[in-house]
Amino acid sequence: MRLQSIALVGSLLGVASAHFHLQYPPPRGPFVADQEVGFCDGYVNSTTNRTEFPLDGGIISITSSHPHFTFGVIISTLENPTSFRNFTQAVDYFVTESAGGFCFPVNLSAKNLPGVQEGANVTVQMVFDGGDEKLYQCADLTLKQAATVSSDVPCVNGTTTSGSPSAAVETGAPSPTATTGDASSLSALNVAGMLGIVGSVWAVL
Repeated sequence: MRLQSIALVGSLLGVASAHFHLQYPPPRGPFVADQEVGFCDGYVNSTTNRTEFPLDGGIISITSSHPHFTFGVIISTLENPTSFRNFTQAVDYFVTESAGGFCFPVNLSAKNLPGVQEGANVTVQMVFDGGDEKLYQCADLTLKQAATVSSDVPCVNGTTTSGSPSAAVETGAPSPTATTGDASSLSALNVAGMLGIVGSVWAVL
């Protein structure tokens, strides 16, 4: 009984600390798990070493440690965006079942957003919500119609998806106007809830 309860506690805490890694386009900086709850994973300044990215025919590839999540992409055409308010929706939020690798096509020109054009320097921010807290990573890009994704970039999905990148925003999906404070508050509430569950488990041992 005690061993089963310890395994349950470990499983619950594992869910609470679930993260995602942006694989392509390359993220703004090295992955830092503790900072992923903040704007651009804690990297507040854009990089000068931007990735050339297709206006159409691009891909976004991530790995997820959470089996069920909501995902979306927001974009800014400012050289150095510093706030969520600087971003506009680029890929509508969708829900998927996909632990491990997840990759999908993206056409940034599809929404006809002002400034999303040939030669533009932009920042895309990935918004990931596994049900415990919102997580963020950024990539700084230069848009090129002729740019291509290298064949060295893997684009393989580990599991079956239950949504699509063009799906409508669902209730509870992360908001592009969320602030770091909002994410921190959500995180605190979930941690408190998880501790309550853990306490209940130990109480019956």
